[in-house]
Amino acid sequence: MTDGSIIYSIFLIFAGAAVLATVALYARQAMIVAYILLGVILGPWGGGLIDDPSWIEDVSDIGIMFLLYLLGINMLPQQLWRMLGEAMSVTLASCAIFTLIGIGIAFAFGFVWHEAFLIGGTMMFSSTIIGLKLLPTTTLHHQHTGQIIISILLLQDLFAILVLLIIEGYSVGGNPMYGVAREILALPVLIVITYMLERWMIEPLIRRFDQIQEYIFLLVIAWCLGIAELAAGFGLSHEIGAFIAGVALASCPVSMFIADSLRPLRDFFLILFFFSLGAGFNPTMFMQVALPASLLAVTMLFLKPYVFKVLLVRAGERRRVSAEIGARLGQVSEFSLLIAVLAFESGFIGDRGAYVIQLATLVTFIASSYWIVMRHPTPIAIRDSLRRD
Repeated sequence: MTDGSIIYSIFLIFAGAAVLATVALYARQAMIVAYILLGVILGPWGGGLIDDPSWIEDVSDIGIMFLLYLLGINMLPQQLWRMLGEAMSVTLASCAIFTLIGIGIAFAFGFVWHEAFLIGGTMMFSSTIIGLKLLPTTTLHHQHTGQIIISILLLQDLFAILVLLIIEGYSVGGNPMYGVAREILALPVLIVITYMLERWMIEPLIRRFDQIQEYIFLLVIAWCLGIAELAAGFGLSHEIGAFIAGVALASCPVSMFIADSLRPLRDFFLILFFFSLGAGFNPTMFMQVALPASLLAVTMLFLKPYVFKVLLVRAGERRRVSAEIGARLGQVSEFSLLIAVLAFESGFIGDRGAYVIQLATLVTFIASSYWIVMRHPTPIAIRDSLRRD
């Protein structure tokens, strides 16, 4: 692909994303839906204007690394400990319920055991992007609600990392159990090295040159990519390394500045990731996965808000707050999309299983976003009485 065609492809992606994102906002939808739909329209299975999305997939992997890096940076130990008792019990119970339901539905449609377990496992996550983007940030009423949502999402993110470890262990080859064991043994070694480097090298440099924002920006990008490469050297994925690099910086005095600085860069690459996801979606598979994906999506859309509400009420939360939290967590996650892609690339699941997860996730994105903006305060609510910054 020539430089000109790359520039033309980038133009098509971001111009098209701007148009469809505008439509999505008017329709009270998450912009992720617009990016995925754009991939379907422009990709090889749609208009064919971008017929070789492989280069986009390579670049979009960087977006996933930055997403996990920022998730790690925002994983503040103090906040997690404050909410750990309530969030842990609710998260564990809900994850078990949604996983078992997902496994049952997958088995009913003929998936083999490991595919059924993965499909069920991806159902236990809720969307961090939808959960936080549609939560008012300046409304005093939502401070406690936001703390609970963030705590549950952070714990779910930890479970997602464990799922990624299992997938990576399987992709090593040979005995899958050996691969998983090797991943589990390599992880603590990487964590120790990362924390030593952060404490004795990165943090002193940040303290010494914290007034030079350009240098801090450069340093933290190099830190993310460096630990990602170190993780790859240990046989782990770049994504796992980026997440650990972020967690190591979470207690750094300028962690919030780092997070704010990297968000535009993350968003740039994530647009490419979601576009590549849509571009790789084969419409000819739709009829094969429409029924199981629709059943999974509808089941999660109805059960997730109810299950979270019941669990939170039992944990001592007010019924009204519990109902709102349940609604805001009532979808499947972008992590599920990532897991589906990586599991398919590693050979852990087939294309039918990957498409079931992707289609079910997309349906819950659309329905859940619409429900939230119709019923609860959000920055893009349809009624002025619900609109909050």
